[in-house]
Amino acid sequence: MQLGVRWRAGDPPHRSVPPLLHPAIAAQEAVHPGASSWTLTWLEGRPRCALEDAVIVTLDAAGGVAVIDGSTASLSGHGAGGSPAAAEDDDDWLL
Repeated sequence: MQLGVRWRAGDPPHRSVPPLLHPAIAAQEAVHPGASSWTLTWLEGRPRCALEDAVIVTLDAAGGVAVIDGSTASLSGHGAGGSPAAAEDDDDWLL
């Protein structure tokens, strides 16, 4: 089990954040200078670093860095382009 953490924007990323994400985190802090904090959570074993509600920096399924607009990300983990109907379709395997 991996626990999430918070750290202040402008500080170095928490030690549990994969180094691969550090450049994208720094870039997003430059784009969103008014943001105050990051929150690291883990979803399906992948790190999700959220800069308040502005942006999410994560790893995609192939292990590459993905930056998702926080205003379009839903609680279900779907990024830009995801719709509630599409999110419901992902649960078909549960039936």
